[in-house]
Amino acid sequence: MPPLVVFSWPYGLFFLAVLFWAFAPEFRIISRQAEPSTSPQDAGSKRLIAVGQGLATIAAFLIAASVSSAGLPHRFSLFWAGLAAIIGGSLLRRHCWRMLGASFTGAVIVRPDQVVVDRGAYHYVRHPSYTAGAILFLGIGLALANWISLVVLMGTVSVAYGYRVGVEERALLATIGDSYRRYMSRTKRFVPFLF
Repeated sequence: MPPLVVFSWPYGLFFLAVLFWAFAPEFRIISRQAEPSTSPQDAGSKRLIAVGQGLATIAAFLIAASVSSAGLPHRFSLFWAGLAAIIGGSLLRRHCWRMLGASFTGAVIVRPDQVVVDRGAYHYVRHPSYTAGAILFLGIGLALANWISLVVLMGTVSVAYGYRVGVEERALLATIGDSYRRYMSRTKRFVPFLF
């Protein structure tokens, strides 16, 4: 079988450039010095996301490189669709950072004076940044064009974000209360009008 598109010239260069562009700001957010590395409200969700996504990404690349029988057809089309998803996911994440401002943190940290943000993507769903993260990792899986890699990435992201959302919503309800409860009653978690 021919080498993976992500490891081929010049496609690998495009792939690395897009990954760097998408993930450089992510690393800045999770490593902020002003933010405590642990928070009782966070319940280990920041670590779960970072470790889970990191291990899943490494596993996805190793699987794609070594289990060629799980390769998907139309790998060049999937490669370009994957890059588009990575870019789209990253743009949505950046939008979320702008909408939340200082309230966007790597760890779950809810302050009593925090207000519910109900503008931009947050007008339609409660957790668009996690939707965006899932789209970003979907893009990596598509670019690898390997169904096992795709399942590993999406399964890990689903578990990590599912845990994080439960932790975050409990903290928001406990700290902010009724205003967040009203917001929850009129919005879906990840996809407008669906779920």
